[in-house]
Amino acid sequence: MAVLSPLLSLPLMDTDRQRVEAALLAAVKNRDAHLNELAAHLIVAGGKRLRPVMTIAAAAVGNDKPVSDDVIQGGISCELVHLGSLYHDDVMDEAATRRGVDTVNARWGNLQAILAGDFLLAKASEIAAALGTEVATLLAQTIGHLCEGQIEELTKAFDVSRSVPSYLVSIEGKTASLFSTAARIGALVAGHDRSVVEALTNYGTAYGMVFQIVDDILDVIATDAELGKRAGHDMEEGVYTLPVLLTLKSDSTDALELRDLLGKSISGNDRDAALAIVRSNTGIAHAIETANEYVAIAENECAKMPASMATNALRDAPRALLNSVIR
Repeated sequence: MAVLSPLLSLPLMDTDRQRVEAALLAAVKNRDAHLNELAAHLIVAGGKRLRPVMTIAAAAVGNDKPVSDDVIQGGISCELVHLGSLYHDDVMDEAATRRGVDTVNARWGNLQAILAGDFLLAKASEIAAALGTEVATLLAQTIGHLCEGQIEELTKAFDVSRSVPSYLVSIEGKTASLFSTAARIGALVAGHDRSVVEALTNYGTAYGMVFQIVDDILDVIATDAELGKRAGHDMEEGVYTLPVLLTLKSDSTDALELRDLLGKSISGNDRDAALAIVRSNTGIAHAIETANEYVAIAENECAKMPASMATNALRDAPRALLNSVIR
């Protein structure tokens, strides 16, 4: 389900997003025609480019001016990390489609998908290095955080006793850390005061937490058509996200029934039964409450930033995300 972020409505975004698209394609261009095709496959498939958008908005805080080429490069370094992680995720998930096209692994095989993902990560690191030691170190640390978050999720697969702190640690690593880095890079490259850099960094983390919790709520409340994939796919894969975990921990007979259904691969009627339980209990509402806590954190960090249209858009963006799952 597409949610139009207030960040995308900033007047400077139309032009700057075109700059991002051109820079992304230029960044992965190389002398091997086949590697060009592999590396550009998901770029040409499209996307909202929320991470470079975050970088641009962070840089524009307090001035609302068009951003420098270095800011664009910082944003695409984050987007390339995101894309590289998607290539690897699709191999792990044996996914057949993404963004309406065949995945690289489905079309060219796992080995080429892994190598293409590695190439994108390498290009991201190369770009970050050109922006200075602090940015290069930050991006390298973030790639590590993505791996840590993914490992935390993988090691808790099919675990009906998984704790909420485990879930939060996982999504902070695999999702929120890259949004945080995108915002911090924008702030650093734009030369913001250190207090603003820290506020934007904290904002990015909070936004990323809202983003992932909302995505996980949508996985259980949206229709297959809205999602573009089967609802409850995470449960099928043994990934028990916040609304599911909070339902499992509720004091109800439904929680016991859900526990009996989960803990193993499910599909068909069992998946539908599990979805019905989660949809009819309090886990979704409590997950929304948790997301709302991160919205408040993000809004509080925006209060520490200088006034501008970019600041207003950043303040509105997490609430707009959360409102998409409040029905």
